[in-house]
Amino acid sequence: MNHIERAMASLGDEEVDRLTSYPIACGVNRKLLNGGKGVTYAEWCRDPKLFAESFVAGHKYFDFDFAIGLMDLSVLAGDLGANVRMDDENTPFVDKHIIHSPEDYEKLEVPDIKKGRSNVIIEGTRIFSEKLAGEVITAGFLEGPLLALTQTAGAERVFMDMFTDPSVVHKGLEVMVEFDRQMVEAFGETGCNGLVWDYLWANYSCLGDSEYNEFEGQSKYAGMLNKLTSDCGMAFCIHNCSDLPHLDTQVNDFKPVIYSMAYYPLIPDSPSAGEVIDQGYADNCLMAGNIDPQMFIRATPEKISKVTDDLCQEVKTALCKRGLKSRYCISSGCEVPPDIATKLENIKAVVDVTKEKGKVEC
Repeated sequence: MNHIERAMASLGDEEVDRLTSYPIACGVNRKLLNGGKGVTYAEWCRDPKLFAESFVAGHKYFDFDFAIGLMDLSVLAGDLGANVRMDDENTPFVDKHIIHSPEDYEKLEVPDIKKGRSNVIIEGTRIFSEKLAGEVITAGFLEGPLLALTQTAGAERVFMDMFTDPSVVHKGLEVMVEFDRQMVEAFGETGCNGLVWDYLWANYSCLGDSEYNEFEGQSKYAGMLNKLTSDCGMAFCIHNCSDLPHLDTQVNDFKPVIYSMAYYPLIPDSPSAGEVIDQGYADNCLMAGNIDPQMFIRATPEKISKVTDDLCQEVKTALCKRGLKSRYCISSGCEVPPDIATKLENIKAVVDVTKEKGKVEC
């Protein structure tokens, strides 16, 4: 099977030659550019051509089953005016927020999405989607409104204001939703096959069901954006690397095509791959994730190969027990670190082991 045949079969829980595999290798792919000399993260995330070329190079080098255009989680906040610390070799992050009082929420304005890094990910996604068309399923990546707001204002500030002055948080979310709405429509014109939403705060470590539903949930916020994603011709997908995700809301209620998640073995009740399959979440959704991202820096190829083999066996056993054939993607729980120390051979090992051990035979 080719990549598209395998991915489409997995989405429909049909028989496949092996499980799909996609370590979430995004920024790290820049190391493959410039004849293998690489480019800095700062160069990569400001140039749509470099952004796109890295995903094409990553697909060719690692033989991934998907290509998802994740940059980082400070893109929207930076374009809104928050200061983003931009190191050459590490993921950028907001180090100066722009919300310091309830009144500041009302000062937020949607920036021009044809400028800044928002435009880089749109145009970059357009380029790599065109170049990889017919070879692999492609997707854009976008921060959900609550995540974008916490990046802009600081999570502690937003969570406190939810209880002390919720109306101003909703005002801020209205701006974020409009920002996201414009971005969705722009992604819909790039030719990408899907759009992955980062709805990080559906996390029982931070918010209960009522709080999440009020400030993102199946409300006028996420509910509208999820529908818009499909209306714009893209498969609706979610990435959530929280330790205790709201699976009932995000999988059963939101109904994404793909759900990417993390696993924290030291945290009680953090769901493993086998457990999410056993509990029925893979019945109508391609689940993905599990491998600790730090292993791509710290582990040897032999160690990460063993972890991947074990995960394949766990997933295959759970799928067969549930009466499923293919609805799991062997993947990292979050982005492979774009750090200069990340070992490319570890990324390749995950794909290669899945090719060898990923055949589901019930």
